[in-house]
Amino acid sequence: MVLTHTAILTNLNSNTQCLIDQIKAGSLNDVFKGLKTKKGVVFSTAVISHFIEEEEKHDVKPLTAKSQQTLKTMSSGEQKKALLDYLLEQSPDYMVLVNPYDNLDSKSQAYLKKRLESIASKTLIIQLSNRIEDILPFILRFGRLKGSELHIYGNKADCLKESQSIDKPFLGQIPRPLNKGFKNLNELVAFNNVSVRFGEKQVLHNITWTIKPGEFWQLIGPNGSGKTTLLTMITGESHKGYGQNLKLFGQQKGSGESIWDIKRNIGYFTPSLIANFKSYQSLEHMLLSGLYDSIGLYVKPTKAELQLAHDWLRLLGMQHRQGVYFHQLSEGEKRLLMTARAMIKHPPLLILDEPTVGLDSSSAQLFVTLVNKIAEESESALIYVSHRSEIGLKPKLLYELKKTPLGSEGVRKVV
Repeated sequence: MVLTHTAILTNLNSNTQCLIDQIKAGSLNDVFKGLKTKKGVVFSTAVISHFIEEEEKHDVKPLTAKSQQTLKTMSSGEQKKALLDYLLEQSPDYMVLVNPYDNLDSKSQAYLKKRLESIASKTLIIQLSNRIEDILPFILRFGRLKGSELHIYGNKADCLKESQSIDKPFLGQIPRPLNKGFKNLNELVAFNNVSVRFGEKQVLHNITWTIKPGEFWQLIGPNGSGKTTLLTMITGESHKGYGQNLKLFGQQKGSGESIWDIKRNIGYFTPSLIANFKSYQSLEHMLLSGLYDSIGLYVKPTKAELQLAHDWLRLLGMQHRQGVYFHQLSEGEKRLLMTARAMIKHPPLLILDEPTVGLDSSSAQLFVTLVNKIAEESESALIYVSHRSEIGLKPKLLYELKKTPLGSEGVRKVV
């Protein structure tokens, strides 16, 4: 079998699953000759999610048989290492990589890149990537997936010529809230020498971090450094804040507040939330559910609320799509709408957790434009969490978690 490593650039309209199915079925003989009789494997976050589900529902643990840790509790880097080890044990003839660097810090990316380069001498690599900069250096053939159609180009330069940015500015200022309804606080969140341990593993060590109204923070740190632990303490989902010197929205943690008292002060978006919204929801109702922190809208909206939803749709350039349902939007449009949903009540704190994972460069550029606009035109504080340094993002402050033998410590920097 002649090895012709191939990179296929995808975007939000690409039917990647259809392409993977065609590759596995050997129905792309003009492009991947001979694969029908060869053994192939798929390396993707979707495959990891499948194994997590099998582990939780059926206690089947092919990826973690040699580990005492569950797959779900591993960092993204550990999960992908476990998956790669498992796939290579099957001695595949070819491997399909789907956005392999998503959710990985620079160290984990470098490790994965080195591993993939080492296996490329005997295993065909087919890389599907939303980002041009993620293409592996040994790739020799290039293509683009337009919808369900695969186009192969003679060289890399011809392929990249079709790369276009999205020119879609957001017109006007972000809509104002219907009513403020929040306390005026000097400090929204205040960690003072907070430490967290899980069993024998010390995760966070003496974290001191204060978030004030209107501040724009980017939270960074390597895989497994405790970013998720820190966020769940802020959102009230972790019990690790009890008994510690932690104040959330003016109230000492554990002083009688409910999780809903905390959540009403927070707008939150991460791409995995989109899967929760499976029912047929109009765009207006999706936006307005953010006023009630509910999955779906279960009350009749007022005229003022409907006008607010229309104002947000106009800002996002979706006013002409009022008759469509949320599930009919593209992935990029869903993320813009979900961010507007998180922001519609103008919460004291807006948290965006890895919001551009899986987006192509143009869609990520558009998303970053909206985030900057929210930061500039609102009084909400922002925490933006990402491993990837998105071009054009304008945080003013950086909080970096650095691993130490005693657990991760935090460093505050002015950008």
